[in-house]
Amino acid sequence: MLQNLLLVTWGCIPELTKDCQDMTNASSTFLGIAIGAVIGGIISWWIYNRQKKITEKQDLTLTHIMELNERHDRILKRLEESDKRHDSTLNAILDINSKIEHIIERQDKLQKSIQTNISSKDNNTERLDREQQ
Repeated sequence: MLQNLLLVTWGCIPELTKDCQDMTNASSTFLGIAIGAVIGGIISWWIYNRQKKITEKQDLTLTHIMELNERHDRILKRLEESDKRHDSTLNAILDINSKIEHIIERQDKLQKSIQTNISSKDNNTERLDREQQ
């Protein structure tokens, strides 16, 4: 029965039946279509498989790039925070420096006034000594 169905569908195929002398045009066409479908299916599967592997690699690469961008953003935030701390530290140092300069100026003025007072006392003492002599 299966053989009769094949013969009706395919016509006479010498490879399948012993009593056939030549393949008919219809069976040749159907056999070509079947072989083409098998080859096309294999090629389609191969292309699908390659595209799937490439897509997985691309997804992995994109994930890695996103992780690198997140790390980059975290590093930039840390650098900004560090820069702010350095700015506040620098401002504190400059403030201390100006206070030290102010103290030094006051000491210099005090030192000069002391020296002026000592020299004026010496001059006064010498005058008194001269006057007494």
